[in-house]
Amino acid sequence: MLTLQNFITPEREICTEHMLYYHADGAVGYSQSTESYLLPRGSRICFGTYFNLFNLGKWNASCDLGSLFAELSGSGKAEIKIIQAHPNRSWDVVYSEIAELQDGTPFQIDLSEFSGKGNDGLLYLEVIALGDEVTLTGGRFATADQPAAWPRLAVSITTFKRENDVRRTVARLEDFLKAFEHRDQLHVQVVDNGKSADIPASDKVSPYPNSNLGGAGGFARGLLEAEKGGFTHCLFMDDDASFHMENLARTYIFLALTKDPNTAVSGAMINNTHKWAMWENGAYFDGSCHPLQNGTDLRELEQVAQMEFESARPQSKTLYGGWWFFAFPIKSVSHHPFPFFVRGDDISFSLANDFKIVTISGVVSFQDDFTEKESAQTLYLDLRNHLMHHLVFERLNRSAIGTAKIAIRFMMRSMLRFKYESAEAQLLAWHDVMKGPEFFDENIDMSERRARIKSLVKDEAWREIDVLDARERRRFSKMPRRLRHYFGLFTLNGHLIPFWNRIGDRKVLNIGDRGLVFPAFGGARLTYINTQRDKGYVVTQSKAKFFSLAWRMFTTLLAFRRSYSALQAAYRKGYDEMTTQSYWQQTLADDMAAADAGKEAAVQTD
Repeated sequence: MLTLQNFITPEREICTEHMLYYHADGAVGYSQSTESYLLPRGSRICFGTYFNLFNLGKWNASCDLGSLFAELSGSGKAEIKIIQAHPNRSWDVVYSEIAELQDGTPFQIDLSEFSGKGNDGLLYLEVIALGDEVTLTGGRFATADQPAAWPRLAVSITTFKRENDVRRTVARLEDFLKAFEHRDQLHVQVVDNGKSADIPASDKVSPYPNSNLGGAGGFARGLLEAEKGGFTHCLFMDDDASFHMENLARTYIFLALTKDPNTAVSGAMINNTHKWAMWENGAYFDGSCHPLQNGTDLRELEQVAQMEFESARPQSKTLYGGWWFFAFPIKSVSHHPFPFFVRGDDISFSLANDFKIVTISGVVSFQDDFTEKESAQTLYLDLRNHLMHHLVFERLNRSAIGTAKIAIRFMMRSMLRFKYESAEAQLLAWHDVMKGPEFFDENIDMSERRARIKSLVKDEAWREIDVLDARERRRFSKMPRRLRHYFGLFTLNGHLIPFWNRIGDRKVLNIGDRGLVFPAFGGARLTYINTQRDKGYVVTQSKAKFFSLAWRMFTTLLAFRRSYSALQAAYRKGYDEMTTQSYWQQTLADDMAAADAGKEAAVQTD
C-alpha cells in the first residue's frame, strides 16, 4: 500500500490550533507526547479539517488512481464513518460501520469506488466511541497503485545568516528522511549565501557556500546543482522549514502519481500572527499579487470545504507559487530565475515556465506576517518586480499609462500614510526599471542599492516604544466610515487642507493597520506599533515632501511613457538572456568551481 496522506497531529513547534487537525464532541483528549487521541464512551472526533481531509476531486483529476483506501489505527469499539462532501449539494455518509479496533492491526476501508476520473468532492473520517475507551494512534489515505517511475527530488534550501534556523531545519529533514519510505529518492541541498552556516556534508545533505546574490541567486544555484545531479524534480523551500514534514511526503507522492509531467506543487501560507487563518492558498498576479482564499477561517469545516472545492477548479493563467515551498519538474524549466535579488523571483519563475500548479490540503508553510516585514527596501523591491513583470510577459501586457498606474498606486499608498521615505525608495525603483534589464545584471548583489535605501530611512526606522510620544487625539477618525473614506480620498488625507498638522488627528495604529491606507485617513501624525508592542515609529504629514514627490512622479510618468515601447522590447530580450542556464553558470562559476574542488579534495582525503 502506498500512503497518499497520513493524518497530521498538532505540533508545538509548528502549530497548536487543534481545530485545524480535528473537531471533537465530548471529552476527547489529545496526547502531545504520543500523538494519540483518547475518546470516552459517547464522544466523537471528526477529521474533516484542513490538515486531514482528502481532496478527492483534486487527486482524481491530477493522478490516475485505480484504488483508494482509508486506514485507522487504535483500539476500542467505535462507529467509523466516511463522509463525502460535495460542492453545491448535500453531503453523504458513504460508509458507516461498527468496528473493534485492535492495536497493531490497522482497520482498513475500501474506497476504490470513489477513485478515478469523475469522482469529486472531499472525504473525511468521523469516529464515535462506543466502548468505554477508544484510543486512536493514526490514520491515512492510501492506494494499491504504484507510479510508473519514482521521481528524484532535490530539496533546495537557500539561507543567509540564519545559522540556527537552517541547522534546525536540516536536522528535522534528516530525522524525517530516516523514516521516510522513499528516502533514497530525496536529497537536501543547502545553498549558503552567507557562507556561515557550517552545515556538514552527509549522504543526505550537500552544503554549497555561495556568493550573496539574494534568494534568486541562491535558488538559481540550487537548480543548477539539481540539474547537475540528475534529479527529476526540485523543491525550493525556506531555511526555517516552518511546516509539518508530512508536507514533503504528500508532495512527493502527488508528484510521483501525477498524470501531467508539468505538475508543480505550491505550498499554501499561513501567517504566524493568526495560525487559524489562511493567508494564501496559491496566488495570481495581475497588476499586483492576489492571494487566494485570504482570511479563510481554517477552524470552520464549511469554509475549509469551500476553499478546497474552489482550489480544485481551473485556476488563473497567472497563478504562481511562493518559494517558501514550491516543488516543480526540472524538465519543464525553460527559464531559470531572473536576478531580482529577492522579491518577485518566484512570481516570474511561475509565469515564465509551463507549470501546472496545484495546492494540496495541509501542505502549508507558517510565515511571519508580511505586513511586519514591510520596509522602504521591500517596497522598492516589490515595485521593481511588479513593473518588470508587465514589461516582460505578453499575458500581462498593458499600455504605458496602464503600467505606470502600478507605480503611481504604490507611491500614493505610501504618501497618503506619510511614508515619504518609502515613496522615495519606490520612485528610485521606477527609475531603476527605466534603466533597462542590464541594471539588474550590473546590480546583481544589490549592495549599492541596499546601502542607498538604508540611508534614506530615518523617520520609518523602528525605535523602542518608551522613546515615542504615543498620545492620541481623535476627531476626524470618528466620522462614519464611508464619509471618512471619501474625506481621505478627496483631501489626499489632509494634504489639500491648510494647517492640517495642527487640526488633524494623532493616531496610534497596530501592525495590522500598517499596510492599509484607510486607517491612516483623518490623521496628521501616525504612530505605528509592532506586534510585541515594544517598538514603533512616528510619521507626520509634510505638504512639502508630498508635492515634491508628486511632481517628480509626474515627470517620471512622462519619461516612462516616451520610452515604454523600447523598454518593453529591451526587457523581453534581456529576460530571455538572463534566465538561461548558461547565464547562471557564468555568474556562479567561481562558487561552483570552489565546490567541485572541495569535493575532489574530500575524495582524495578519503
